[in-house]
Amino acid sequence: MYKLIGDAVATVTALKPLVANANHCEIVVAPPYTAIKSVADRLEGSNIRIAGQDVATETKQGAHTGEICGDMLRDAGASHAIIGHSERRAMYGDTDEPVNRKIRAALHFNLTPIVCIGETLEERKAGREEEVVATQLARSLAELTANDLIRIIAAYEPVWAIGTGHTATPEQAQRMHAFIRQWISKHFDQSTADGLRILYGGSVKPDNISDLMRQADIDGALVGGASLDAESFAKVVNYDR
Repeated sequence: MYKLIGDAVATVTALKPLVANANHCEIVVAPPYTAIKSVADRLEGSNIRIAGQDVATETKQGAHTGEICGDMLRDAGASHAIIGHSERRAMYGDTDEPVNRKIRAALHFNLTPIVCIGETLEERKAGREEEVVATQLARSLAELTANDLIRIIAAYEPVWAIGTGHTATPEQAQRMHAFIRQWISKHFDQSTADGLRILYGGSVKPDNISDLMRQADIDGALVGGASLDAESFAKVVNYDR
């Protein structure tokens, strides 16, 4: 919940030339709903895509006050939707079942779901991190097919590392990313697991992105606070490879 329309437009206007030559990755920004159309207009023709920060479970417009239907996101210029972010899970009741419905709704409207999973500090201290993530995967991806998985991006965000300044070590992140890929291989197939993009989220900054991205199973980053400033975000995008 950052940035009024003018602030959001100013940020992407500054960002656009800084990442114009970045052809090694896909760049997506997720402004608040109120700014999506203005940001999309400013980014037209650029290499930066737009995500909604959430999407409704419904696939038809209707009496769902406060919700945003997938076709509304597309109409405003979005191509992606973040689903199941830890803040949505913790504060707004986005349990695995609505996350599953939101994934289906996003796919229905040809939006790319960025599906977030991750454990709390208490769960990690109890040694339950893999159990928790496996349960989230099983319930969030219930009844989806391998063809659906091709259209999905996963994001592992250890809740204890979000906005705290504490980042999972590259080795900790790699172990969980490898576990997620192994889980997908077991429940879908190896080709689907190999093709799944798994992002790491949790206090990603310019000074730790290179070490994270050197890990075999980390395919990208879900960037929070460091994305609010164009120069900072550009440094994440243009990390030392």
